[in-house]
Order: sequence, then structure tokens, then C-alpha cells
Amino acid sequence: MEFYHIPVLLEEVMEGLNLKTGGIYVDCTLGGGGHTAEILRRTAPNGKVIGIDQDPHALKAAERKLKEFSSRLITVKSNFIKLSAVLENLGIYGIDGILFDLGVSSPQLDNPERGFSYMHDAFLDMRMDPNNPLTAQKLVNELSADELTRIIKDYGEEKWAARIARYIVKEREKRAIKTTFELVEIIKKAIPAAARRSGPHPAKRTFQALRIAVNNELNILRDAFTQAVEALKPGGRLCVITFHSLEDRITKNLFKELAKDCICPPELPVCQCSTKSKIKIVTRKPITASERELVQNPRARSAKLRVAEKNG
Repeated sequence: MEFYHIPVLLEEVMEGLNLKTGGIYVDCTLGGGGHTAEILRRTAPNGKVIGIDQDPHALKAAERKLKEFSSRLITVKSNFIKLSAVLENLGIYGIDGILFDLGVSSPQLDNPERGFSYMHDAFLDMRMDPNNPLTAQKLVNELSADELTRIIKDYGEEKWAARIARYIVKEREKRAIKTTFELVEIIKKAIPAAARRSGPHPAKRTFQALRIAVNNELNILRDAFTQAVEALKPGGRLCVITFHSLEDRITKNLFKELAKDCICPPELPVCQCSTKSKIKIVTRKPITASERELVQNPRARSAKLRVAEKNG
């Protein structure tokens, strides 16, 4: 399957990165390469992009798509939590802009073999990195009811989490839960019929929660963003696109934290921490997709872009 998807908030990201001719940029989630292609076009003739992705299928597809820019593109198979190590190994310091486009990409969702989607019957996988030993099947068949409840409630914001977890544990006593459709049927049984008549697909939140847990998506964000800020030149920009409230909350709170000049307890009359703000927040409110973009790409509906600039 061709690894292609429409880059969300493309113009807004280009503006947010404040592109410079000949600049060095990092796309921490290369995916289909849409954002990187535009960065390379607009920073010609000598701008460079380091494209990082943990999915080897994405990397190969991006390299094919971006072949014309091969002399200015460096691709690296890695997780963005290793951003500092990646740049150090390349001997590249002082980045002009860094982009994180979080979440699962369209080709991963649309390829039934990857097991991300509740719309296709497949092995319960959900790994972005095929070398990851943890799969969704392992989680649903081995975690306790309490552990499943916590994951589904915290990562999926699913109010029926405890009930879904109980039904999963009950069903797996009969036989192992192996496929996406088997899990969908269990979730449908667990959620009362009245609650299934409105809102999103009943399995959406649980599948989101399992995907986040399998790929450890949320726990690495603060560290990765902090590494990104450290890697930026003064005046360099950090752009983060999120797709659900949990990611956006982490991004917003960390930006606020890094933008503070003092982190002393409020009861102290005089600052004693000597903390200096590391960034200024460029977007006080997140940027969302225009109506025109939503017509072309409905999946952009939940996308939010936040931008910060490193202080001098």
C-alpha cells in the first residue's frame, strides 16, 4: 500500500516554522513526507531536513516520494524520544525549526494489516514500530481488569472503561482475543445500547487508548519537546500538531512551563529559583483547520497546532 496522506495545516505549519532559506529543520514524524516536501521546496537551494520516523514503511515511502530532494534530506529510523541522540550522531547542532505531527497517519489507519482500525478486521497489532514487542493483542489478553480500565479511561477518556475491561477479561477466559473485530464485538456488548445510538463509533475511544499504550505515545512527549527546545537555535521555532485533548493538554502545559521566568511557590515574596524562560509562546490559542481544508481532508477536524519560539 502506498504510504501517502494529506499533510494537515500545511500553510499554517510553514508559517509557524518561520522558514529561512538554507535553514536546518527536523520533521520528528516524517510519515508521508508532505510537510517535509514543502519545507525543502521553500528552503531551496540549500535548506536541509532531518526526517525521523519509527515506521520503516513510512521511511521507505518518504524516501521514494522525496527522491528529488535526496541531497538535502537525511532520514533516520528512530523514535523522536531519541531526538538529541539522533542529532548528536549526525553531528548537527543549532536547528532552525522542529515539527511534531502526532498521532497515527492515514496509511497506518487504512492498511488493515496494521491492526489500528476498528473498521477493518485484522490481527490486533497497532505497533508503529514493527520491532516493538508489545502489541494490542498482548495488552487485551494479559493485563488485569484494573490495568485495562486505567488505560481505556485515561488514554481513551471512555466513561464505560471499567465495564469494557470486565467484558474483555470475561471473554478472554473462553478464548484469546486476536482480531480487531473480535474486540469491537466485545466493546459493543459492554456499552449499553442507548449509549451506542449517538456519538462516535463505540470502539473509537478504546482503540485510541490501546494504540497510545502500545506505542507509549503520551509518556514521551514532555521529554521529547524539552529535547527539541534544547536543540533549537535562539529564534528557532517548535511546531506541534495534536489530534486529541490529551496530547494538546501536555503540549499546552509544557509550553506554559517553559515560558515562565519564575517557578517559585507563589507565597515566596522574592524569586529564589533564578529560572529564565526558555521559549515564548507564539500561538496563545491553538490553530485549527479552515473550512476549506476540512472539505479536502476531514481528518484534519481534530488537528490543533501550537507554536513556540526559543528565546535568545
